Amino acid sequence: MTLSGKHALVTGGGTGIGLAIAKALAAEGAQVTITGRRLNVLEDAATDGLFPLAMDVADEASVVDGVAAAVAARRPIQICVANAGIAEGRALHKTDMEFWRKMMSINIDGVFLTIRESLKSMTQTDWGRVMVVSSIAGLRGLKGAPAYSTSKHAVNGMIKSLAADFATKPITFNSICPAYVETPIIDQNIESIMARTGCSEEEARHMMVGVNPHGRLIKPEEVAHTALYLCSDMADSIRGQMVQISGGEV
Repeated sequence: MTLSGKHALVTGGGTGIGLAIAKALAAEGAQVTITGRRLNVLEDAATDGLFPLAMDVADEASVVDGVAAAVAARRPIQICVANAGIAEGRALHKTDMEFWRKMMSINIDGVFLTIRESLKSMTQTDWGRVMVVSSIAGLRGLKGAPAYSTSKHAVNGMIKSLAADFATKPITFNSICPAYVETPIIDQNIESIMARTGCSEEEARHMMVGVNPHGRLIKPEEVAHTALYLCSDMADSIRGQMVQISGGEV
């Protein structure tokens, strides 16, 4: 497979899953715009084929201007990876509107804006791939994280609808739904679990690892290889799917 000449946009591309996907796409020849709120993190991550762009997916003007700038610099976007998101658990009776709106603004509104703006140039081409990095929580309820689970169910529904809208077009839409992945978010969740429960760091990590049936955290590169496959010509008939990378969870 070669993605030479293709322009990819990866939100949240400076760390974790986003960076792994961006590097995998660049290794196949794509020119990859990586976005995030912290330009210094993006610049540190940028290597051959990766181009940093400060952009806040929760801010409509930032997304509109950022995607337009990326298109002006590197031609139409043909691979859109809406990866930016936040993951935090909180009991519903302890969830205030500020927490709820922050979760929805980034995890739902950010995906909507990223895809909407990317499609403006993608639909002018003869090939496109749109992917959302969702979660296994978008397929079932994640205990202790109702707001997060709601946001991931919502983006999966968005992808299904877009796949139906574009069924006869040369653009595919899919969600990638991993379980717990070895990223900086894991460290944040460990701290949150320790603060809520008073357990040790080892116990908190075991709680998350234990969710994955195969007994280990998933590597970001495993998610990246799935994204690469969805970019291949052999994946053209994979549309509107929630692709699980969950270590055997069913």
